Amino acid sequence: MTSRRGRSLTVVRGVARALLAVLLTGAGLGHLTVLRRGFRVAVPDWSTRVLRMDKDTIVVASGVVEIMLGVALAALPRERRRVGFAIAALFVAVFPGNIHHWRSGRDVPGLDSDAKRFGRLFLQPVLVAWAVWSTRR
Repeated sequence: MTSRRGRSLTVVRGVARALLAVLLTGAGLGHLTVLRRGFRVAVPDWSTRVLRMDKDTIVVASGVVEIMLGVALAALPRERRRVGFAIAALFVAVFPGNIHHWRSGRDVPGLDSDAKRFGRLFLQPVLVAWAVWSTRR
């Protein structure tokens, strides 16, 4: 028998998962449309050499991956745990871009000061934890 606390936690995790799916899908759509130019600012120069893609292609590819993960999180409940780890891995993988963006000092919508860009660095571990926690069984 499941306790009231256990049921409440299940509901909270479900809401957190749904919000994460919406966030990922929305961010992915932003990569492909209105925020595309701003996201290119965060792509480190070295990544174009490592990935053998230009910055725009990296932004588009990461946007497609975000959309796919957001949709998978919502549509594949049996794969929830694996999708959660894939999302966490994505958040870790893009962290060098966050550092590059902070160090570059370039403004993009919503991140128009050094303090905001620096604060964004501390959001990344929260996103990783959110992805892992919200997809636990």
